[in-house]
Formats: sequence, C-alpha cells, structure tokens
Amino acid sequence: MIEAHSLTKRFGSATAVTDVSFACQPGTVTGFVGPNGAGKSTTLRMICGLARPDEGTALVDGVPFAELPRPMRTVGALLEASALHPGRSGLATLKRACTLADMPADRPQELLRLVGLEPAAWNRRVGDYSLGMRQRLGIAQALVGDPRILILDEPANGLDPEGIRWMRSLLRDFADRGGTVLLSSHLLAEVQATVDRLVVIGGGRIVASGALDELLHGTGTLVRAVDPAALEGALRTAGVAFTRRDDGALSVEAGVQDIGLLAARAGVALTELRQADGGDLEDLFFTLTGGETALETAA
Repeated sequence: MIEAHSLTKRFGSATAVTDVSFACQPGTVTGFVGPNGAGKSTTLRMICGLARPDEGTALVDGVPFAELPRPMRTVGALLEASALHPGRSGLATLKRACTLADMPADRPQELLRLVGLEPAAWNRRVGDYSLGMRQRLGIAQALVGDPRILILDEPANGLDPEGIRWMRSLLRDFADRGGTVLLSSHLLAEVQATVDRLVVIGGGRIVASGALDELLHGTGTLVRAVDPAALEGALRTAGVAFTRRDDGALSVEAGVQDIGLLAARAGVALTELRQADGGDLEDLFFTLTGGETALETAA
C-alpha cells in the first residue's frame, strides 16, 4: 500500500506540491496524471525517499521508504530510465541489482526474457540501447526483488504500440496477483485502458481522486448556444472552467441547473443543455485542470 498524507514540498520560494494526499491499495493500478510541472515527479520522489517533504508524510507498506528493511523486496521503482549506467550491459545491470537484493543467480536472465529484451542485446552496453529498450530494462530492474509495489514514472515513454500493450498486460497481471501499482503517464488513452483508480494533480494540488469509472461517469455538463462566443464569455466572467469539444459543444465543470441560470442571466440562448455522458480521460483531464498547460511529452 502507498499512502501520501498532506505532502508539501518547496524549492526556495517556489512551492511545487501543496497538501497532496491519496492512497493506492493492493490489487489496483492507480494512474497519476497532471499537466507539465504539476508536481507529479516531485510527489513520486518524496514517496520513494529521494526528496524530503517540508510537510506531511509518505508511507510505503506502512513506513517511510527509508525505514523499509529490504526496500527492493518491497518496492520496485522506475523514475528515470536514462539513469541506468550507460557503460554496463543490460545483463550486468541486472546482475548487480540482483546481488544487492540477494536474489538467485538466474534471476537476471529470467527478467530479461520477461521484459522482451532479445538475448543478442543482453551483453550490449546500455548506452547503445534505444529509449524503448532502456524502458524495458528499467522495468526489469524494478522487478528484481519480486516486490509487492511498483512506482513507475512515464514507463511507456519510448515504447512502440506492441511494447505499450505488453506493459499494460504486465501491470494488469501484477495488480491481479495482489500487487500495488502507481504510475505516472502523459499517454491519457493508455492510462484509461490500464488503471482502476485515478489521481489528478494540477498546480501542485490534487484536483480529483477516485475510481476511474466513477470519475468518468457523467463528467460535468454539455452545453451549446446560439452564440457560442457569448456563452464562453459568460462562463469566463463567472469563473466556470470549460473545454471546447471538437463538435462545437462546451464541456463545463458545473451542474445543469447552475449553467441554465448563468446563461439566462447573461441573456444567452441555449440549444442544448444536459448532463454529459460518460466521457474519456482527455475530456476529464482538461475539465479538471482547465487546460492550464501542455501535457508532459517526456519523463
């Protein structure tokens, strides 16, 4: 289990994360999404003991990461695939990790096969690997100690469609066997296809958290107007977040009655006003974050 309790982290005068709280239960895959600079990587680093929170606590299996007696047997983490030593081979990288975790001598070969790295690549320098190959090796290293918990930052970065499908299957199987997975990704469609639960962060604060199906069901209000520009102006004046859909309708973060009253007061004639159907994660993301900035495109 992973628990974040009121985490706050400052870098000089800038506050990266404010009062962040959420939990990841065994048997689930939790997606952690947010715009670039929203605080995702900082939060994951605090959970993994690589950054000290100024306020709050992060617990893994009930204790701070630094207090785990055998951390590699409890948690597997991939926070930066490029951090792998470029001068070692893939096989040597895993042999070293297995030694530290006190795992059997045949564990490296088992993991290299599991993550789909061809034998011809086992003795090649990691510096000569493609990004996708480094991602696979990084996932293998996270699995070295046969952990119960996985924490992955942008694990699909650099993977081709077959690799993404493989990773989805691996994480789903891990959770179905009782494991806990927390993953950050900018690939929203893939997150939607993989996770059970979702945590959305924006501006360093949690803006939504819960079961994916519940968050996607009836997200906001769908509204159309005779004069779309006038409707958008009224929403902006009232401080109501909205996103413009490809079909010209607006997805609005407010109730049907509230939007109807707002439009009436502004003298805007509506042609459609209803609870939105269950949407996709992209719609939810931009509704919750207000499209404040672009998604991350790299880990």
